[in-house]
Amino acid sequence: MSETVGVRTVLGVALLGLAIYVSTDPFHLSPIARFPDFKSYAVDSPPWSQLPLPKDDQNRLQKSEIKFLNQVQGPESIAFDPQGRGPYTGVADGRIMFWNGDQWSEFSFTSPNRSEELCKPGTNPMANIKYEHICGRPLGLRFNKRTGDLYIADAYFGLLVVGPQGGQATRLVSEVEGIPLKFTNDLDIDEQGIVYFTDSSVVYQRRNFIQLAFSAEPSGRVLKYNPQTKEASLLVGNIQLPNGLSLSKDGSFFVFSDTCVGRLKRHWLKGPKAGTTDIFAILPGHPDNVRTNEKGEFWVALHCRHNLYSHLLGMYPGVRKAILKLPIPAKYQYSAFVGGRLHGSVVKYSPDGELVEILEDREGKVVRAVSEVEEKDGKLWMGSVLMPFVAVY
Repeated sequence: MSETVGVRTVLGVALLGLAIYVSTDPFHLSPIARFPDFKSYAVDSPPWSQLPLPKDDQNRLQKSEIKFLNQVQGPESIAFDPQGRGPYTGVADGRIMFWNGDQWSEFSFTSPNRSEELCKPGTNPMANIKYEHICGRPLGLRFNKRTGDLYIADAYFGLLVVGPQGGQATRLVSEVEGIPLKFTNDLDIDEQGIVYFTDSSVVYQRRNFIQLAFSAEPSGRVLKYNPQTKEASLLVGNIQLPNGLSLSKDGSFFVFSDTCVGRLKRHWLKGPKAGTTDIFAILPGHPDNVRTNEKGEFWVALHCRHNLYSHLLGMYPGVRKAILKLPIPAKYQYSAFVGGRLHGSVVKYSPDGELVEILEDREGKVVRAVSEVEEKDGKLWMGSVLMPFVAVY
């Protein structure tokens, strides 16, 4: 009896000590120690039993060709110009690079304060993150097919544009309705030249992406820029990390990645539902960029698949914050959030939101991560903000 009481006493003291540690984080060793105002929010995901979890048992992405290994670091977005040349891609040191068929050359850059000393090409996709706010970090890229201008969503410098000859990009939007752009992420352009783009958070910058994902705070926005009036406005607000965005083939709506929840949402631009937003598809994971092919289908890059651990922590933000206060490095906490390891996963949806295809490298042998899928001439060009290459399937 006394032994049982002793065990209970030890366990009670241990739990009390853990509770005190979690509530105070005395040694500031947690992933959120540098963020005193950190808050965690509930993620309104469907029940686990209702999540679609299709698999590619053939691991077809393992048949991808790895191109430009170590020639481009962190090529998130892939674009081809109206003449079909390219690819063009933004890299970790803040430049937009162009492949002319023989070699890569610098096409453009986004930072007005670019330092050649600080903004040198790094040895891996994360090597330049310390200086991204100085060098810029171009993410989503889109060409205006009529003018040949390249529009750029730079995580730090907002929405920019550069002409067909390249050079320093011109900033178009740095704030909307008095609120600065904090994490400009992706964009698309309609036939009239209207630009639709995402701002993933007004709290966290891209260099604190992991803390943003941990928080799931709902300050993200989908925005609109009219080049004729030079005015920007809010279309959709209060989103938990909006990411990729792509117009439908007929321009009647666009879809955007509702990343924390794991779905695509649709915002109507034309017809009786114009100005409203609804759910387009519940995804098997957390999406990054989305791109429309010539058939009007949507290719979605999944940053990671759903897993039960992150799903439960999404439901219970208090528990999530307590775990994040433990002295476990961010990279290990993040690894648990994404299911233990990265692996490539892309899905295709019909214009009506039906799942058409899934391609994966479930073991991460060839394609470990995908940020975007661009379909061109029967091939899928896949970029990744985390990889030092472009994969082609």
